[in-house]
Amino acid sequence: MDISPGNGAPAADATDPIALFASWMAEAKLSEPNDPNAMCLATVTPEGRPAARIVLLKDLDERGFVFHSHYDGRKGTELAAHPYAALCFHWKTLQRQVRVEGTVQPVSAEESDRYFASRPRISKLGAWASRQSRRLGERSELETGLAEMEARFPGEEVPRPPHWGGFRVVPEAIEFWRDMPFRLHDRLVFTRTDAAWTTHRLFP
Repeated sequence: MDISPGNGAPAADATDPIALFASWMAEAKLSEPNDPNAMCLATVTPEGRPAARIVLLKDLDERGFVFHSHYDGRKGTELAAHPYAALCFHWKTLQRQVRVEGTVQPVSAEESDRYFASRPRISKLGAWASRQSRRLGERSELETGLAEMEARFPGEEVPRPPHWGGFRVVPEAIEFWRDMPFRLHDRLVFTRTDAAWTTHRLFP
């Protein structure tokens, strides 16, 4: 019975988890039918309870994993109070998962502006019209707000709202998981100490 990691398992001698993640993401883009960049974001409420939702990864480099949202929505206020988060990527077609844990910090205004400028116009207007996570009485209330923003910004140029921007999860630990027969899965963990990464494996 062969239970050794097969093709595609994280290499035991890998030293750069960001590069390894990027290679897995590239494969996921070729195989996943929808949103290979979807990730579960877990935060902590003021009461210390976990809260999780799916968001989209929009940028990645050696500094960390970036997503965008409202600063004054639920996730934004939770991150302001407790700037720690966990991410989980699951690619069903590849039978792989990546877990990330770390601190969270706002990205620069320039980075937020650059991404906001790339969004479709209706999405830009929606960022102005939506009072994210607040109670909504009727759908028409959102539609009315959207029409008001359309009138406020009649041209193609829609500036980024001051309450909207990017967050970067700065990883302290990254776990690469690969499905193996008989639930004897392969798990490789990278842990950052100072500027260096160390690795170890976990029992499944």
